[in-house]
Amino acid sequence: MNGHLGNVVLMGEEYKVDAGGVSLACQASGDRDAPPMVLLHALGEQAGSWAPVTARFAAHYRVVAVDLRGHGRSDWPGAYSFQLMRDDVTALIDRLGLGKVVLAGHSMGGMVAYLTAMTRPDQVSRLIVEDASPPCRRDRALPGRPDGPLDFDWPVVPAIVGQVNQGDPVTWGKLGEISAPTLLIGGGPQSHIPQQLLADVASRIPSCELVTIPAGHYVHNTKPDEFADTVLRWLRG
Repeated sequence: MNGHLGNVVLMGEEYKVDAGGVSLACQASGDRDAPPMVLLHALGEQAGSWAPVTARFAAHYRVVAVDLRGHGRSDWPGAYSFQLMRDDVTALIDRLGLGKVVLAGHSMGGMVAYLTAMTRPDQVSRLIVEDASPPCRRDRALPGRPDGPLDFDWPVVPAIVGQVNQGDPVTWGKLGEISAPTLLIGGGPQSHIPQQLLADVASRIPSCELVTIPAGHYVHNTKPDEFADTVLRWLRG
Protein backbone atom coordinates (compact mmCIF):
# COMPACT_ATOMS: atom_id res chain seq x y z
CA MET A 1 0.00 0.00 0.00
CA ASN A 2 1.30 3.41 -0.95
CA GLY A 3 -0.07 6.60 0.55
CA HIS A 4 0.52 9.60 2.74
CA LEU A 5 -0.36 10.46 6.32
CA GLY A 6 0.82 14.00 6.98
CA ASN A 7 4.60 13.83 6.96
CA VAL A 8 4.55 10.04 7.13
CA VAL A 9 5.14 8.46 3.72
CA LEU A 10 3.82 4.90 3.60
CA MET A 11 5.52 2.40 1.27
CA GLY A 12 4.24 -1.06 2.14
CA GLU A 13 6.04 -2.05 5.33
CA GLU A 14 8.72 0.61 4.84
CA TYR A 15 8.16 4.30 5.38
CA LYS A 16 9.86 7.54 6.29
CA VAL A 17 8.90 9.84 9.14
CA ASP A 18 9.70 13.53 9.53
CA ALA A 19 10.97 13.50 13.11
CA GLY A 20 11.60 17.12 13.98
CA GLY A 21 13.20 17.98 10.64
CA VAL A 22 15.18 14.75 10.22
CA SER A 23 13.69 12.08 7.98
CA LEU A 24 13.95 8.63 9.56
CA ALA A 25 13.46 5.42 7.58
CA CYS A 26 11.52 2.64 9.31
CA GLN A 27 10.75 -1.00 8.64
CA ALA A 28 7.49 -2.18 10.18
CA SER A 29 6.14 -5.69 10.66
CA GLY A 30 3.47 -7.42 12.68
CA ASP A 31 -0.20 -6.72 13.27
CA ARG A 32 -0.93 -3.01 13.06
CA ASP A 33 -3.14 -3.29 16.16
CA ALA A 34 -0.55 -5.15 18.27
CA PRO A 35 1.35 -3.39 21.06
CA PRO A 36 4.22 -1.33 19.59
CA MET A 37 7.89 -2.28 19.85
CA VAL A 38 10.63 0.05 18.58
CA LEU A 39 14.11 -1.32 17.74
CA LEU A 40 17.28 0.83 17.68
CA HIS A 41 20.44 -0.52 16.04
CA ALA A 42 24.16 -0.30 16.80
CA LEU A 43 26.75 2.08 15.35
CA GLY A 44 27.25 1.46 11.63
CA GLU A 45 24.23 -0.83 11.41
CA GLN A 46 20.65 -0.15 10.32
CA ALA A 47 17.09 -1.36 10.84
CA GLY A 48 17.73 -4.57 8.89
CA SER A 49 20.33 -5.68 11.43
CA TRP A 50 17.40 -6.82 13.61
CA ALA A 51 16.26 -9.31 10.94
CA PRO A 52 17.39 -12.42 12.89
CA VAL A 53 14.78 -11.72 15.61
CA THR A 54 12.20 -9.46 13.96
CA ALA A 55 9.82 -12.25 12.93
CA ARG A 56 9.77 -13.65 16.47
CA PHE A 57 8.88 -10.26 17.90
CA ALA A 58 6.39 -9.44 15.12
CA ALA A 59 4.31 -12.47 16.11
CA HIS A 60 3.37 -10.56 19.26
CA TYR A 61 4.10 -6.86 18.57
CA ARG A 62 3.85 -4.20 15.90
CA VAL A 63 7.61 -3.90 15.35
CA VAL A 64 9.11 -0.66 14.07
CA ALA A 65 12.85 -0.90 13.36
CA VAL A 66 14.46 2.49 12.76
CA ASP A 67 17.47 3.67 10.76
CA LEU A 68 18.95 6.21 13.18
CA ARG A 69 20.24 9.49 11.77
CA GLY A 70 23.34 9.05 9.64
CA HIS A 71 22.49 5.42 8.89
CA GLY A 72 20.85 3.60 6.00
CA ARG A 73 17.98 5.41 4.31
CA SER A 74 17.54 8.03 7.02
CA ASP A 75 18.95 11.54 6.61
CA TRP A 76 22.69 12.04 7.01
CA PRO A 77 22.70 15.57 8.47
CA GLY A 78 26.36 15.58 9.60
CA ALA A 79 25.55 16.36 13.26
CA TYR A 80 25.58 13.31 15.54
CA SER A 81 25.25 12.58 19.24
CA PHE A 82 23.34 10.26 21.52
CA GLN A 83 21.15 13.21 22.53
CA LEU A 84 20.27 14.14 18.95
CA MET A 85 19.34 10.53 18.23
CA ARG A 86 17.22 10.45 21.40
CA ASP A 87 15.37 13.55 20.24
CA ASP A 88 14.78 11.92 16.86
CA VAL A 89 13.36 8.80 18.49
CA THR A 90 11.04 10.67 20.85
CA ALA A 91 9.80 12.76 17.91
CA LEU A 92 9.21 9.62 15.84
CA ILE A 93 7.21 7.93 18.60
CA ASP A 94 5.08 11.05 18.98
CA ARG A 95 4.68 11.49 15.24
CA LEU A 96 3.48 7.92 14.76
CA GLY A 97 1.16 8.19 17.76
CA LEU A 98 2.56 5.00 19.27
CA GLY A 99 1.96 5.98 22.88
CA LYS A 100 3.99 3.76 25.21
CA VAL A 101 6.31 1.34 23.43
CA VAL A 102 8.57 -1.55 24.24
CA LEU A 103 11.88 0.10 23.40
CA ALA A 104 14.89 -2.08 22.56
CA GLY A 105 18.36 -0.87 21.68
CA HIS A 106 21.64 -2.57 20.83
CA SER A 107 24.99 -0.94 21.69
CA MET A 108 24.71 2.69 20.46
CA GLY A 109 20.97 2.17 20.17
CA GLY A 110 20.95 0.96 23.76
CA MET A 111 22.42 4.24 24.95
CA VAL A 112 19.80 6.11 22.92
CA ALA A 113 17.16 3.90 24.55
CA TYR A 114 18.47 4.73 28.06
CA LEU A 115 18.23 8.44 27.29
CA THR A 116 14.75 8.09 25.81
CA ALA A 117 13.50 6.27 28.90
CA MET A 118 14.97 8.97 31.15
CA THR A 119 13.64 11.91 29.16
CA ARG A 120 10.25 10.57 28.12
CA PRO A 121 9.07 7.95 30.61
CA ASP A 122 5.58 8.43 29.18
CA GLN A 123 6.80 6.81 25.94
CA VAL A 124 8.44 3.65 27.33
CA SER A 125 6.49 0.78 28.88
CA ARG A 126 9.42 -1.66 28.92
CA LEU A 127 13.12 -1.08 28.19
CA ILE A 128 15.45 -3.68 26.67
CA VAL A 129 19.15 -2.89 26.29
CA GLU A 130 21.56 -5.26 24.54
CA ASP A 131 25.24 -5.06 25.49
CA ALA A 132 25.39 -1.25 25.53
CA SER A 133 28.36 0.64 26.88
CA PRO A 134 27.27 2.51 29.99
CA PRO A 135 27.94 6.26 30.15
CA CYS A 136 31.27 6.08 31.95
CA ARG A 137 34.66 7.18 30.67
CA ARG A 138 36.41 4.67 28.41
CA ASP A 139 39.39 4.58 26.05
CA ARG A 140 38.14 3.03 22.83
CA ALA A 141 40.40 3.47 19.81
CA LEU A 142 38.87 5.24 16.83
CA PRO A 143 38.76 2.79 13.92
CA GLY A 144 39.97 3.79 10.49
CA ARG A 145 37.44 4.41 7.75
CA PRO A 146 36.90 1.33 5.58
CA ASP A 147 37.60 1.66 1.87
CA GLY A 148 34.75 2.13 -0.55
CA PRO A 149 31.20 3.41 -0.17
CA LEU A 150 29.41 2.98 3.14
CA ASP A 151 25.73 2.64 4.01
CA PHE A 152 26.22 5.07 6.89
CA ASP A 153 27.79 8.51 7.25
CA TRP A 154 31.38 8.03 8.45
CA PRO A 155 31.40 11.19 10.69
CA VAL A 156 28.91 9.45 12.97
CA VAL A 157 31.71 7.09 14.09
CA PRO A 158 34.14 9.64 15.60
CA ALA A 159 31.20 11.55 17.06
CA ILE A 160 29.77 8.55 18.92
CA VAL A 161 33.10 6.95 19.86
CA GLY A 162 34.21 10.35 21.17
CA GLN A 163 31.13 10.60 23.37
CA VAL A 164 31.68 7.08 24.69
CA ASN A 165 35.30 7.83 25.56
CA GLN A 166 34.43 11.13 27.21
CA GLY A 167 31.85 9.54 29.47
CA ASP A 168 28.69 11.15 30.76
CA PRO A 169 28.49 11.44 34.57
CA VAL A 170 25.19 13.32 34.33
CA THR A 171 23.50 10.46 32.51
CA TRP A 172 25.18 7.92 34.79
CA GLY A 173 23.67 9.74 37.74
CA LYS A 174 20.21 9.66 36.17
CA LEU A 175 20.04 5.91 35.56
CA GLY A 176 18.10 5.70 38.82
CA GLU A 177 15.37 7.83 37.25
CA ILE A 178 14.45 5.15 34.71
CA SER A 179 10.98 4.04 35.78
CA ALA A 180 10.31 1.46 33.07
CA PRO A 181 11.01 -2.19 33.94
CA THR A 182 14.33 -2.91 32.24
CA LEU A 183 15.99 -6.00 30.79
CA LEU A 184 19.74 -5.67 30.27
CA ILE A 185 21.32 -8.41 28.15
CA GLY A 186 25.10 -8.75 28.24
CA GLY A 187 27.21 -10.67 25.75
CA GLY A 188 29.53 -12.17 28.34
CA PRO A 189 33.34 -12.39 28.27
CA GLN A 190 33.50 -12.49 24.46
CA SER A 191 32.10 -8.96 24.28
CA HIS A 192 34.35 -5.89 24.25
CA ILE A 193 31.92 -4.21 26.67
CA PRO A 194 33.18 -4.64 30.26
CA GLN A 195 30.46 -6.81 31.74
CA GLN A 196 31.00 -5.54 35.29
CA LEU A 197 29.93 -2.12 34.05
CA LEU A 198 26.64 -3.64 32.91
CA ALA A 199 26.18 -5.04 36.40
CA ASP A 200 26.80 -1.54 37.77
CA VAL A 201 24.12 -0.16 35.45
CA ALA A 202 21.66 -2.84 36.52
CA SER A 203 22.25 -1.98 40.16
CA ARG A 204 21.33 1.67 39.52
CA ILE A 205 18.06 1.15 37.61
CA PRO A 206 15.25 0.54 40.13
CA SER A 207 13.64 -2.37 38.26
CA CYS A 208 16.30 -4.08 36.15
CA GLU A 209 17.10 -7.69 35.36
CA LEU A 210 20.56 -8.50 33.98
CA VAL A 211 20.88 -11.62 31.84
CA THR A 212 24.13 -12.82 30.28
CA ILE A 213 24.07 -14.72 27.00
CA PRO A 214 27.68 -15.65 26.17
CA ALA A 215 27.60 -14.69 22.52
CA GLY A 216 29.82 -11.62 22.25
CA HIS A 217 28.65 -8.11 21.44
CA TYR A 218 26.13 -9.06 18.73
CA VAL A 219 23.94 -11.31 20.86
CA HIS A 220 20.80 -11.13 18.72
CA ASN A 221 22.82 -12.07 15.63
CA THR A 222 24.96 -14.81 17.14
CA LYS A 223 22.25 -16.47 19.24
CA PRO A 224 18.96 -15.13 17.87
CA ASP A 225 16.71 -17.85 19.28
CA GLU A 226 18.12 -17.55 22.79
CA PHE A 227 17.94 -13.76 22.58
CA ALA A 228 14.32 -13.76 21.39
CA ASP A 229 13.31 -16.41 23.95
CA THR A 230 14.87 -14.34 26.74
CA VAL A 231 13.16 -11.13 25.64
CA LEU A 232 9.72 -12.65 25.08
CA ARG A 233 9.81 -14.62 28.33
CA TRP A 234 10.70 -11.43 30.22
CA LEU A 235 7.98 -9.43 28.49
CA ARG A 236 5.40 -12.05 29.48
CA GLY A 237 6.54 -11.97 33.10
